[in-house]
Amino acid sequence: MVRRQEEVMVEKKPSPFQGKGDIKVRSLLNGPEELYHKGRVFAHTTVYPGAALGYHIHENESETYYILSGHGMFNDNGNLTMVSAGDVTFTRAGQGHSIEALGDEPVEMIALILYEEEPFSRAHLSEPHPVNQCQ
Repeated sequence: MVRRQEEVMVEKKPSPFQGKGDIKVRSLLNGPEELYHKGRVFAHTTVYPGAALGYHIHENESETYYILSGHGMFNDNGNLTMVSAGDVTFTRAGQGHSIEALGDEPVEMIALILYEEEPFSRAHLSEPHPVNQCQ
């Protein structure tokens, strides 16, 4: 599959989670089906100068940002850190974050939200496994 730029769904909207200003979201993959039900977002997001995604907590999912350009203040569970091009942020399930664009440039980033999987069951580790015997 190739999705041409003109085919990408683009939405400009108010910044979510009681943030400020506007953002633009370009859906690179469209929903859980295209993410094999392992997540719900793979997008190129623009946070305009002076805008901010509000602080929010992820339940049963993680979110990763890969910063493409611009400078921003990333809130990682209350710890504020400057981020810029090339930086990667990771917010685990049960943790929270926000990001604010600083300066005159927007923050351009790739956002990926993946679902938390069930913990690996150790029960099946003790199950007998057939041994391949050569005779």
